[in-house]
Amino acid sequence: MSVAAAHGFGPSTLLRLGRISNLPTVWTNVIAGMVIARGSVNASEAALIALAMSAFYVGGMYLNDFFDRTIDARERPNRPIAAGEIGAGAVSGIGFGLLAIGIALMIPFGLPATVSGIALAGVIVLYDVWHKGNTLGPAIMGLCRALVYLGAGAAVTGHVPLALAIGAFVLAAHTAGISYAAKQESLDTISNLWPMLLLAAPLIAALPSLANGWIVPVAFALLIAADAAAVWLLAKRPVPGSVPRAVSGLIAAISLVDALAVAWAGGDPLLVLACAAGYPLTRLFQASIPGT
Repeated sequence: MSVAAAHGFGPSTLLRLGRISNLPTVWTNVIAGMVIARGSVNASEAALIALAMSAFYVGGMYLNDFFDRTIDARERPNRPIAAGEIGAGAVSGIGFGLLAIGIALMIPFGLPATVSGIALAGVIVLYDVWHKGNTLGPAIMGLCRALVYLGAGAAVTGHVPLALAIGAFVLAAHTAGISYAAKQESLDTISNLWPMLLLAAPLIAALPSLANGWIVPVAFALLIAADAAAVWLLAKRPVPGSVPRAVSGLIAAISLVDALAVAWAGGDPLLVLACAAGYPLTRLFQASIPGT
């Protein structure tokens, strides 16, 4: 163990391990899941659910580094464990501890919410253990995000409405497309772009609602613009590092998927705008703390 790891670790290491710059996308997931399920958002409920989902997300990121530590030593030696900034045991302990906290925070919302939390924790661990070299890895990552929708909806309704299941499936498809790109990030190349078609799932789902007022078309256009900019980077790769930049942009665009979902579900336009604000907020955070 290096001297840095032996003498403790600073806030910067902890923040980078948790990829906390991407947390706004988790918070907007919670808003969207609640709106699709119930049509409204209660601030105190949303805050507690968002705290639980943040614990799941950050815990999952810690465990991702823990299980990838051998590969990172070869391919990404600047990652905290590989660089000797923190010990693997500490990372795994924090990661599993955060998953346990996430489950505990879901318990007050009842059995369906608790079960969804346990399922989310299980799928997160499955992904972290098994995503390298696994063709199903992107689908498993998509399921992680889908379970945030399902968990938020179950927490406020006690069940999973059909509309929420549809929204979760659409979010999972979009996330799987992002995950496919992220799997090749260390190579700074994309061998095939056809999986990027998965990014179109939210747009296709929203097509029938485009004529319903002004907010759906606005959210639709914002998502198209963000996804198109990222796909252009993936296809053209104009400068070194284009693939990581595109992946970070696509992760931020998850908030725009949420904005479109809230608009499609007939939610308050202010909630649509709140979700849309998650995109620039995530990009701002990513400028200081890498999102991938």
